[in-house]
Amino acid sequence: MSKILNASPGFGAPLSEQETKDFLNSKILNVHLGTVDENGHANIHPAWYYYDSSKDKIYVETGKQSKKTNNLKRNDMVYFCIDDQNPPYKGVRGKGTVKIYEDIDFNVPVAEKIHLRYLGSLENPISQALMDAIKKGQSVVLEISPKYYSTWDYSKM
Repeated sequence: MSKILNASPGFGAPLSEQETKDFLNSKILNVHLGTVDENGHANIHPAWYYYDSSKDKIYVETGKQSKKTNNLKRNDMVYFCIDDQNPPYKGVRGKGTVKIYEDIDFNVPVAEKIHLRYLGSLENPISQALMDAIKKGQSVVLEISPKYYSTWDYSKM
C-alpha cells in the first residue's frame, strides 16, 4: 500500500494500513476528484468508485467526453478525497496519477463492480442505462495509482 500520512496532526490519529483498506472497501461514499482544467483552474468531480486493495488502485467510470476525462488527458495528476461526514469524522485523501482505459473488455467488469457497490444490483434501471453506454464505448475507466494517502480518524481522540 502507498505511504499513509497523518492528515490532522494533534487531532485524532491516522488510519492504519488495514483501516485505510477497510474504509475504502466498506464505506459507500463518493470520491471527490480534483483536476486542473485547460485554464489552470481547479475542478472538483464527485464520483462513484471501486477500490481494489490487492492492486492498491481506485477505479472510476465516467463519460469519455467528461470534463474530468479531458482534464486528465492533459494532466494525469489527480487529488482525491473520500470522507464520511458523520461523526466521528474519518477519511482518506491523497494524490495519484491516472491511467485512462477505453477498452470495453476492461471497463465492463470494473463498472459492474462499481454498480453493484452503489446500486446493489445490475438489474437496477440506472445500472442498465449506464452499462449500455459503457458497452457502446461511450465511457472510460480511470485507474488511480495513489502516491500517498493522508488519513484521519477523529474517533481516536
